[in-house]
Amino acid sequence: MGLFGFSSGLPILLVFSTLSFWLREAGVERASIGFFSWIALAYGFKWAWSPLIDQIQLPWLHDKLGRRRSWLLFTQIMIIAMLMIMATQDPQQSVILFIIASLGLALFSATQDIVVDAFRIESADTRLQGAMAATYMTGYRIAMIVAGAGSLAIAAFYDNSAVYNAAAWQFAYACMALFMLFGVFATLLSKEPITKHTIQPVHNIQEFLITGIVKPITDLFQRYGKTCLLLLGIVITYRISDIVMGIMANPFYVDMGYSKSEVATIAKVFGIVMTLIGAGLGGLLVNGFGLLSTLLLGGVLAALTNVLFHWMASSMATTQLMTVLALVLPDTWLQTQDPAQLLLTLVISADNLSAGIASCAFVVFLSRLTNTQFTATQYALFSSIMVLLPKFIAGFSGVVVDAWDYSAFFIGTAVLGIIPVTFIIVLMYMQVSKRFNWVES
Repeated sequence: MGLFGFSSGLPILLVFSTLSFWLREAGVERASIGFFSWIALAYGFKWAWSPLIDQIQLPWLHDKLGRRRSWLLFTQIMIIAMLMIMATQDPQQSVILFIIASLGLALFSATQDIVVDAFRIESADTRLQGAMAATYMTGYRIAMIVAGAGSLAIAAFYDNSAVYNAAAWQFAYACMALFMLFGVFATLLSKEPITKHTIQPVHNIQEFLITGIVKPITDLFQRYGKTCLLLLGIVITYRISDIVMGIMANPFYVDMGYSKSEVATIAKVFGIVMTLIGAGLGGLLVNGFGLLSTLLLGGVLAALTNVLFHWMASSMATTQLMTVLALVLPDTWLQTQDPAQLLLTLVISADNLSAGIASCAFVVFLSRLTNTQFTATQYALFSSIMVLLPKFIAGFSGVVVDAWDYSAFFIGTAVLGIIPVTFIIVLMYMQVSKRFNWVES
Protein backbone atom coordinates (compact mmCIF):
# COMPACT_ATOMS: atom_id res chain seq x y z
CA MET A 1 0.00 0.00 0.00
CA GLY A 2 2.94 2.32 0.53
CA LEU A 3 4.11 1.82 -3.05
CA PHE A 4 0.56 2.13 -4.41
CA GLY A 5 0.17 5.33 -2.42
CA PHE A 6 3.39 6.59 -3.98
CA SER A 7 2.14 5.69 -7.46
CA SER A 8 -1.14 7.55 -6.82
CA GLY A 9 0.41 10.63 -5.24
CA LEU A 10 3.10 11.25 -7.84
CA PRO A 11 1.01 12.44 -10.85
CA ILE A 12 -1.40 14.80 -9.07
CA LEU A 13 1.10 17.59 -8.35
CA LEU A 14 2.52 17.23 -11.85
CA VAL A 15 -0.80 18.58 -13.17
CA PHE A 16 -1.36 20.88 -10.18
CA SER A 17 1.11 22.94 -8.12
CA THR A 18 4.38 21.75 -9.71
CA LEU A 19 2.95 22.48 -13.13
CA SER A 20 1.91 25.93 -11.92
CA PHE A 21 5.55 26.59 -10.93
CA TRP A 22 6.68 25.59 -14.43
CA LEU A 23 4.02 27.76 -16.06
CA ARG A 24 4.82 30.76 -13.86
CA GLU A 25 8.54 30.51 -14.66
CA ALA A 26 7.59 30.30 -18.34
CA GLY A 27 5.88 33.69 -17.99
CA VAL A 28 2.28 32.49 -17.98
CA GLU A 29 -0.13 34.90 -16.25
CA ARG A 30 -1.56 33.96 -12.84
CA ALA A 31 -5.13 34.07 -14.13
CA SER A 32 -4.21 31.64 -16.93
CA ILE A 33 -2.48 29.35 -14.44
CA GLY A 34 -5.65 29.28 -12.36
CA PHE A 35 -7.78 28.33 -15.34
CA PHE A 36 -5.18 25.76 -16.44
CA SER A 37 -5.71 24.02 -13.10
CA TRP A 38 -9.17 22.98 -14.32
CA ILE A 39 -7.40 20.10 -16.04
CA ALA A 40 -7.28 18.53 -12.58
CA LEU A 41 -11.10 18.50 -12.59
CA ALA A 42 -10.66 15.06 -14.16
CA TYR A 43 -10.26 13.86 -10.57
CA GLY A 44 -13.66 15.34 -9.81
CA PHE A 45 -15.44 13.42 -12.57
CA LYS A 46 -13.87 9.99 -12.18
CA TRP A 47 -17.11 8.71 -10.71
CA ALA A 48 -18.52 8.94 -14.24
CA TRP A 49 -16.33 6.11 -15.52
CA SER A 50 -15.63 4.28 -12.26
CA PRO A 51 -18.39 1.68 -12.97
CA LEU A 52 -16.40 0.66 -16.03
CA ILE A 53 -13.54 -0.39 -13.75
CA ASP A 54 -15.87 -2.83 -12.00
CA GLN A 55 -17.54 -4.06 -15.18
CA ILE A 56 -14.95 -4.15 -17.99
CA GLN A 57 -12.27 -6.81 -18.24
CA LEU A 58 -9.12 -5.76 -20.09
CA PRO A 59 -8.14 -8.18 -22.85
CA TRP A 60 -5.25 -10.54 -21.97
CA LEU A 61 -4.18 -8.50 -18.92
CA HIS A 62 -7.27 -9.59 -16.95
CA ASP A 63 -6.44 -13.28 -17.42
CA LYS A 64 -2.81 -12.72 -16.45
CA LEU A 65 -3.18 -10.33 -13.51
CA GLY A 66 -6.81 -10.22 -12.39
CA ARG A 67 -9.42 -7.45 -12.36
CA ARG A 68 -7.68 -4.85 -10.14
CA ARG A 69 -4.05 -5.51 -11.06
CA SER A 70 -4.74 -5.46 -14.83
CA TRP A 71 -6.29 -1.99 -14.59
CA LEU A 72 -3.44 -0.84 -12.35
CA LEU A 73 -0.75 -1.87 -14.82
CA PHE A 74 -2.61 -0.34 -17.77
CA THR A 75 -3.10 3.06 -16.10
CA GLN A 76 0.48 3.17 -14.79
CA ILE A 77 1.91 2.55 -18.27
CA MET A 78 -0.31 5.30 -19.70
CA ILE A 79 0.76 7.73 -16.96
CA ILE A 80 4.40 7.09 -17.85
CA ALA A 81 3.58 7.72 -21.51
CA MET A 82 1.83 11.05 -20.76
CA LEU A 83 4.72 12.23 -18.60
CA MET A 84 7.20 11.43 -21.35
CA ILE A 85 5.12 13.43 -23.84
CA MET A 86 5.10 16.43 -21.45
CA ALA A 87 8.86 15.97 -21.08
CA THR A 88 9.23 16.76 -24.79
CA GLN A 89 7.09 19.92 -24.76
CA ASP A 90 7.54 23.60 -23.90
CA PRO A 91 4.39 25.52 -22.86
CA GLN A 92 5.85 28.60 -24.53
CA GLN A 93 6.04 26.82 -27.89
CA SER A 94 3.49 23.98 -28.13
CA VAL A 95 0.57 24.80 -25.87
CA ILE A 96 -2.04 22.51 -27.49
CA LEU A 97 -0.06 19.27 -27.26
CA PHE A 98 1.08 20.26 -23.77
CA ILE A 99 -2.54 20.66 -22.65
CA ILE A 100 -3.58 17.37 -24.27
CA ALA A 101 -0.77 15.47 -22.53
CA SER A 102 -1.60 17.16 -19.20
CA LEU A 103 -5.27 16.22 -19.57
CA GLY A 104 -4.32 12.64 -20.44
CA LEU A 105 -2.10 12.50 -17.37
CA ALA A 106 -4.96 13.68 -15.17
CA LEU A 107 -7.44 11.19 -16.68
CA PHE A 108 -5.19 8.13 -16.31
CA SER A 109 -4.03 9.25 -12.87
CA ALA A 110 -7.66 9.58 -11.73
CA THR A 111 -8.39 6.12 -13.12
CA GLN A 112 -5.41 4.67 -11.24
CA ASP A 113 -6.81 6.22 -8.04
CA ILE A 114 -10.12 4.43 -8.60
CA VAL A 115 -8.37 1.07 -8.84
CA VAL A 116 -5.96 1.63 -5.94
CA ASP A 117 -8.79 2.67 -3.62
CA ALA A 118 -10.81 -0.41 -4.58
CA PHE A 119 -7.72 -2.60 -4.13
CA ARG A 120 -7.07 -1.19 -0.65
CA ILE A 121 -10.64 -1.52 0.61
CA GLU A 122 -11.01 -5.05 -0.74
CA SER A 123 -7.66 -6.24 0.66
CA ALA A 124 -8.44 -5.88 4.37
CA ASP A 125 -11.38 -5.69 6.76
CA THR A 126 -12.59 -2.58 8.56
CA ARG A 127 -10.33 -3.20 11.57
CA LEU A 128 -7.20 -2.75 9.44
CA GLN A 129 -8.37 0.14 7.29
CA GLY A 130 -6.83 2.75 9.62
CA ALA A 131 -3.38 1.19 9.32
CA MET A 132 -3.88 0.63 5.58
CA ALA A 133 -4.90 4.26 5.11
CA ALA A 134 -1.93 5.53 7.14
CA THR A 135 0.50 3.44 5.07
CA TYR A 136 -1.18 4.49 1.83
CA MET A 137 -1.08 8.16 2.83
CA THR A 138 2.58 7.88 3.83
CA GLY A 139 3.44 6.68 0.35
CA TYR A 140 1.10 9.24 -1.17
CA ARG A 141 2.60 12.16 0.70
CA ILE A 142 6.17 11.00 0.01
CA ALA A 143 5.27 10.97 -3.69
CA MET A 144 3.85 14.48 -3.42
CA ILE A 145 7.14 15.63 -1.93
CA VAL A 146 9.00 13.90 -4.76
CA ALA A 147 6.69 15.41 -7.39
CA GLY A 148 6.80 18.80 -5.66
CA ALA A 149 10.16 19.35 -3.98
CA GLY A 150 11.88 16.58 -5.94
CA SER A 151 10.91 17.90 -9.36
CA LEU A 152 11.98 21.41 -8.34
CA ALA A 153 15.31 20.06 -7.06
CA ILE A 154 15.91 18.14 -10.29
CA ALA A 155 15.04 21.15 -12.44
CA ALA A 156 17.27 23.35 -10.27
CA PHE A 157 20.12 20.81 -10.51
CA TYR A 158 19.80 20.91 -14.30
CA ASP A 159 19.67 24.71 -14.40
CA ASN A 160 19.17 26.94 -11.35
CA SER A 161 19.61 30.24 -13.17
CA ALA A 162 16.98 32.95 -13.00
CA VAL A 163 16.42 32.63 -16.75
CA TYR A 164 13.64 30.25 -17.83
CA ASN A 165 14.96 27.02 -19.32
CA ALA A 166 12.35 24.56 -20.63
CA ALA A 167 14.93 21.75 -20.80
CA ALA A 168 15.31 21.78 -16.99
CA TRP A 169 11.60 21.13 -16.51
CA GLN A 170 11.51 18.56 -19.31
CA PHE A 171 14.32 16.65 -17.63
CA ALA A 172 12.46 16.79 -14.29
CA TYR A 173 9.26 15.39 -15.82
CA ALA A 174 11.21 12.58 -17.54
CA CYS A 175 12.62 11.66 -14.11
CA MET A 176 9.09 11.62 -12.69
CA ALA A 177 8.12 9.10 -15.38
CA LEU A 178 10.92 6.82 -14.13
CA PHE A 179 9.65 7.13 -10.54
CA MET A 180 6.31 5.69 -11.70
CA LEU A 181 8.12 2.36 -12.12
CA PHE A 182 7.72 1.91 -8.34
CA GLY A 183 3.99 1.55 -8.94
CA VAL A 184 4.54 -0.93 -11.77
CA PHE A 185 6.84 -2.91 -9.47
CA ALA A 186 4.18 -3.02 -6.74
CA THR A 187 1.49 -4.12 -9.20
CA LEU A 188 3.55 -7.01 -10.55
CA LEU A 189 4.48 -8.27 -7.06
CA SER A 190 1.10 -7.82 -5.36
CA LYS A 191 -1.68 -10.38 -5.05
CA GLU A 192 -5.14 -9.83 -6.49
CA PRO A 193 -7.57 -9.10 -3.61
CA ILE A 194 -10.24 -11.71 -2.96
CA THR A 195 -13.74 -10.36 -2.25
CA LYS A 196 -16.98 -12.05 -1.26
CA HIS A 197 -18.87 -10.09 -3.90
CA THR A 198 -18.75 -11.35 -7.47
CA ILE A 199 -19.12 -8.76 -10.21
CA GLN A 200 -21.50 -10.03 -12.84
CA PRO A 201 -20.87 -8.83 -16.41
CA VAL A 202 -23.56 -6.60 -17.90
CA HIS A 203 -25.08 -7.08 -21.32
CA ASN A 204 -26.64 -3.74 -22.23
CA ILE A 205 -26.52 -0.03 -21.37
CA GLN A 206 -29.63 -0.11 -19.16
CA GLU A 207 -28.25 -2.96 -17.08
CA PHE A 208 -24.91 -1.17 -16.84
CA LEU A 209 -26.51 2.05 -15.59
CA ILE A 210 -28.58 0.22 -12.98
CA THR A 211 -25.78 -2.02 -11.74
CA GLY A 212 -22.92 0.43 -12.03
CA ILE A 213 -24.49 3.76 -11.07
CA VAL A 214 -28.05 3.59 -9.69
CA LYS A 215 -27.52 0.79 -7.16
CA PRO A 216 -24.29 2.19 -5.65
CA ILE A 217 -25.92 5.61 -5.14
CA THR A 218 -29.23 4.32 -3.75
CA ASP A 219 -27.25 2.05 -1.41
CA LEU A 220 -25.88 5.15 0.35
CA PHE A 221 -29.34 6.50 1.12
CA GLN A 222 -30.59 3.07 2.16
CA ARG A 223 -27.78 2.77 4.72
CA TYR A 224 -27.66 6.36 6.01
CA GLY A 225 -31.06 7.87 5.22
CA LYS A 226 -31.27 11.66 5.35
CA THR A 227 -27.94 11.81 7.18
CA CYS A 228 -26.39 10.86 3.83
CA LEU A 229 -26.76 14.51 2.74
CA LEU A 230 -24.70 15.68 5.72
CA LEU A 231 -22.07 13.01 5.08
CA LEU A 232 -21.85 14.05 1.43
CA GLY A 233 -21.55 17.68 2.56
CA ILE A 234 -18.44 16.73 4.54
CA VAL A 235 -17.03 14.82 1.58
CA ILE A 236 -17.62 17.74 -0.83
CA THR A 237 -16.10 20.46 1.36
CA TYR A 238 -13.48 18.80 3.61
CA ARG A 239 -10.46 19.58 1.39
CA ILE A 240 -11.77 22.91 0.05
CA SER A 241 -9.38 25.07 2.07
CA ASP A 242 -6.25 23.14 1.05
CA ILE A 243 -7.09 22.61 -2.61
CA VAL A 244 -8.17 26.18 -3.38
CA MET A 245 -5.03 27.54 -1.71
CA GLY A 246 -2.71 24.95 -3.24
CA ILE A 247 -2.82 26.15 -6.84
CA MET A 248 -1.36 29.55 -5.89
CA ALA A 249 1.25 28.29 -3.38
CA ASN A 250 4.09 27.83 -5.86
CA PRO A 251 3.36 31.02 -7.84
CA PHE A 252 3.38 32.73 -4.44
CA TYR A 253 6.86 31.34 -3.69
CA VAL A 254 8.08 32.52 -7.09
CA ASP A 255 6.66 36.01 -6.57
CA MET A 256 8.17 36.13 -3.06
CA GLY A 257 11.59 35.60 -4.64
CA TYR A 258 12.31 32.03 -3.56
CA SER A 259 14.34 29.92 -5.97
CA LYS A 260 13.48 26.37 -7.07
CA SER A 261 16.33 24.98 -4.99
CA GLU A 262 15.21 26.82 -1.85
CA VAL A 263 11.63 25.58 -2.08
CA ALA A 264 12.79 22.07 -2.98
CA THR A 265 15.35 21.81 -0.18
CA ILE A 266 13.03 23.03 2.55
CA ALA A 267 10.07 21.00 1.36
CA LYS A 268 12.22 17.91 0.91
CA VAL A 269 13.81 18.03 4.36
CA PHE A 270 11.21 19.51 6.67
CA GLY A 271 8.15 18.89 4.51
CA ILE A 272 8.62 15.14 4.24
CA VAL A 273 9.39 14.75 7.96
CA MET A 274 6.26 16.64 8.98
CA THR A 275 4.18 14.78 6.39
CA LEU A 276 5.26 11.39 7.72
CA ILE A 277 4.68 12.52 11.30
CA GLY A 278 1.25 13.85 10.34
CA ALA A 279 0.17 10.68 8.51
CA GLY A 280 1.37 8.43 11.34
CA LEU A 281 -0.16 10.68 13.96
CA GLY A 282 -3.43 10.71 12.04
CA GLY A 283 -3.58 6.90 12.12
CA LEU A 284 -2.86 6.86 15.86
CA LEU A 285 -5.46 9.54 16.57
CA VAL A 286 -8.14 7.66 14.62
CA ASN A 287 -7.47 4.51 16.64
CA GLY A 288 -7.12 6.33 19.97
CA PHE A 289 -9.73 9.10 19.85
CA GLY A 290 -12.12 8.04 17.10
CA LEU A 291 -12.59 8.98 13.51
CA LEU A 292 -14.84 12.04 13.83
CA SER A 293 -12.65 13.73 16.45
CA THR A 294 -9.57 13.28 14.26
CA LEU A 295 -11.50 14.44 11.21
CA LEU A 296 -12.49 17.62 13.09
CA LEU A 297 -8.91 18.27 14.19
CA GLY A 298 -7.65 17.85 10.63
CA GLY A 299 -10.25 20.27 9.28
CA VAL A 300 -9.38 22.94 11.85
CA LEU A 301 -5.62 22.60 11.27
CA ALA A 302 -6.02 22.75 7.47
CA ALA A 303 -7.79 26.09 7.74
CA LEU A 304 -5.44 27.56 10.36
CA THR A 305 -2.29 26.79 8.36
CA ASN A 306 -3.66 28.90 5.50
CA VAL A 307 -3.58 31.85 7.91
CA LEU A 308 0.17 31.24 8.17
CA PHE A 309 0.46 31.89 4.42
CA HIS A 310 -1.42 35.16 4.97
CA TRP A 311 1.10 36.08 7.66
CA MET A 312 3.98 35.02 5.41
CA ALA A 313 2.77 37.47 2.73
CA SER A 314 3.05 40.42 5.13
CA SER A 315 6.15 42.60 5.12
CA MET A 316 6.64 42.18 8.89
CA ALA A 317 6.54 38.36 8.96
CA THR A 318 10.30 37.72 9.01
CA THR A 319 10.92 40.41 11.66
CA GLN A 320 8.16 39.03 13.89
CA LEU A 321 9.42 35.46 13.47
CA MET A 322 13.00 36.37 14.37
CA THR A 323 11.77 38.30 17.43
CA VAL A 324 9.91 35.23 18.70
CA LEU A 325 12.77 32.83 17.93
CA ALA A 326 15.22 35.12 19.75
CA LEU A 327 13.32 34.34 22.95
CA VAL A 328 14.07 30.62 22.79
CA LEU A 329 17.10 30.18 20.52
CA PRO A 330 20.68 31.46 20.91
CA ASP A 331 21.58 34.64 19.01
CA THR A 332 24.77 33.09 17.63
CA TRP A 333 22.72 30.48 15.75
CA LEU A 334 20.05 32.91 14.57
CA GLN A 335 22.65 35.25 13.11
CA THR A 336 23.78 32.50 10.73
CA GLN A 337 20.25 31.86 9.41
CA ASP A 338 18.32 33.42 6.55
CA PRO A 339 15.05 34.80 8.04
CA ALA A 340 13.15 34.26 4.78
CA GLN A 341 14.18 30.60 4.67
CA LEU A 342 13.23 30.10 8.31
CA LEU A 343 9.81 31.56 7.56
CA LEU A 344 9.33 29.23 4.59
CA THR A 345 10.43 26.26 6.73
CA LEU A 346 7.90 27.07 9.43
CA VAL A 347 4.99 27.49 7.01
CA ILE A 348 5.76 24.38 4.93
CA SER A 349 6.28 22.26 8.06
CA ALA A 350 2.99 23.32 9.65
CA ASP A 351 1.10 22.93 6.38
CA ASN A 352 2.41 19.41 5.76
CA LEU A 353 1.81 18.26 9.33
CA SER A 354 -1.84 19.33 9.21
CA ALA A 355 -2.27 17.86 5.72
CA GLY A 356 -0.92 14.50 6.90
CA ILE A 357 -3.37 14.33 9.79
CA ALA A 358 -6.35 15.50 7.72
CA SER A 359 -5.62 13.25 4.76
CA CYS A 360 -5.24 10.10 6.85
CA ALA A 361 -8.49 10.75 8.73
CA PHE A 362 -10.33 11.58 5.52
CA VAL A 363 -9.21 8.38 3.76
CA VAL A 364 -10.54 6.33 6.68
CA PHE A 365 -13.77 8.35 6.63
CA LEU A 366 -14.33 7.63 2.94
CA SER A 367 -13.48 3.96 3.46
CA ARG A 368 -16.07 3.70 6.24
CA LEU A 369 -18.72 5.11 3.95
CA THR A 370 -17.95 2.58 1.21
CA ASN A 371 -19.87 -0.66 0.74
CA THR A 372 -17.49 -3.35 -0.59
CA GLN A 373 -20.26 -4.52 -2.92
CA PHE A 374 -19.69 -1.29 -4.90
CA THR A 375 -16.10 -0.54 -3.90
CA ALA A 376 -14.75 1.13 -7.02
CA THR A 377 -17.90 3.09 -7.86
CA GLN A 378 -18.70 4.42 -4.39
CA TYR A 379 -15.17 5.32 -3.39
CA ALA A 380 -14.60 6.95 -6.75
CA LEU A 381 -17.81 8.93 -6.24
CA PHE A 382 -16.62 10.13 -2.84
CA SER A 383 -13.06 10.96 -3.92
CA SER A 384 -14.42 12.68 -7.04
CA ILE A 385 -16.92 14.99 -5.42
CA MET A 386 -14.39 15.87 -2.72
CA VAL A 387 -12.30 17.71 -5.34
CA LEU A 388 -14.97 18.82 -7.80
CA LEU A 389 -16.10 22.01 -6.05
CA PRO A 390 -12.66 22.95 -4.63
CA LYS A 391 -10.87 22.56 -7.96
CA PHE A 392 -13.58 24.51 -9.77
CA ILE A 393 -13.21 27.39 -7.29
CA ALA A 394 -9.40 27.08 -7.50
CA GLY A 395 -9.62 27.89 -11.20
CA PHE A 396 -10.47 31.49 -10.22
CA SER A 397 -7.64 31.74 -7.67
CA GLY A 398 -5.33 33.67 -10.01
CA VAL A 399 -8.11 36.14 -10.79
CA VAL A 400 -8.68 36.71 -7.05
CA VAL A 401 -4.97 37.29 -6.39
CA ASP A 402 -4.74 39.75 -9.29
CA ALA A 403 -7.87 41.61 -8.14
CA TRP A 404 -6.85 41.81 -4.47
CA ASP A 405 -3.59 40.27 -3.25
CA TYR A 406 -2.13 37.08 -1.80
CA SER A 407 -2.98 38.05 1.79
CA ALA A 408 -6.68 38.44 1.08
CA PHE A 409 -6.69 35.23 -0.95
CA PHE A 410 -5.16 33.14 1.84
CA ILE A 411 -7.58 34.53 4.43
CA GLY A 412 -10.46 33.70 2.09
CA THR A 413 -9.29 30.10 1.76
CA ALA A 414 -9.02 29.80 5.54
CA VAL A 415 -12.60 31.05 5.94
CA LEU A 416 -13.77 28.37 3.50
CA GLY A 417 -12.49 25.79 6.00
CA ILE A 418 -15.26 26.77 8.44
CA ILE A 419 -17.82 24.98 6.24
CA PRO A 420 -16.61 21.37 6.68
CA VAL A 421 -15.77 21.98 10.35
CA THR A 422 -19.39 23.00 10.93
CA PHE A 423 -20.69 19.89 9.16
CA ILE A 424 -18.47 17.62 11.27
CA ILE A 425 -19.59 19.27 14.52
CA VAL A 426 -23.24 18.74 13.52
CA LEU A 427 -22.53 15.05 12.76
CA MET A 428 -20.76 14.61 16.10
CA TYR A 429 -23.76 16.19 17.88
CA MET A 430 -26.10 13.81 16.06
CA GLN A 431 -24.03 10.86 17.21
CA VAL A 432 -23.91 12.04 20.82
CA SER A 433 -27.68 12.63 20.82
CA LYS A 434 -28.23 9.14 19.32
CA ARG A 435 -29.71 10.54 16.12
CA PHE A 436 -27.00 8.88 14.10
CA ASN A 437 -25.08 5.70 14.87
CA TRP A 438 -21.54 5.89 13.55
CA VAL A 439 -19.60 2.78 14.46
CA GLU A 440 -16.09 3.84 15.52
CA SER A 441 -14.62 0.36 15.88
